[in-house]
Amino acid sequence: MKITIITVGKLKEKYWKQAVDEYVKRLGAYTKIELIEVQDEKDTDHMSDKDIEIAKKKEAERILSKVKDDSYVYTLEIQGKQLDSVELSNHIENNMNMGKSHLTFIIGGSNGLHSSVSARSNYKLSFSKMTFPHQMMKVILLEQVYRSFRIMKGQAYHK
Repeated sequence: MKITIITVGKLKEKYWKQAVDEYVKRLGAYTKIELIEVQDEKDTDHMSDKDIEIAKKKEAERILSKVKDDSYVYTLEIQGKQLDSVELSNHIENNMNMGKSHLTFIIGGSNGLHSSVSARSNYKLSFSKMTFPHQMMKVILLEQVYRSFRIMKGQAYHK
């Protein structure tokens, strides 16, 4: 089993890197994990809708170039389906049982995902209707994937 997490933009703050490193270390007991960061487009408060769409398309090209053809893709989208931790664990486990040995999670940049990335998605997942910084979302996603494996193995987790 391999899990790839593709994010737009690099983690800069030490505390986010430390949190990511901790969950990557913990996940090592359960699965192979690969983290890919693609370059984000510069964003300003005064971008037109057309400029935003162009930026999202450029980011999408970078994202999609990293997605393997055989990978089952989860995109994190506000309009996606919300699952609790047990449901996410079951979803991941069901994919594993169906022979899907490579899962990819995609977190977009500050302007969201281009429609071409959403179209490649096998499952649109939402953690909340709220918007979170993508750095924080990376940590939350890693924690939930870790929790999913603990649930699958029947190990203790906080409810």
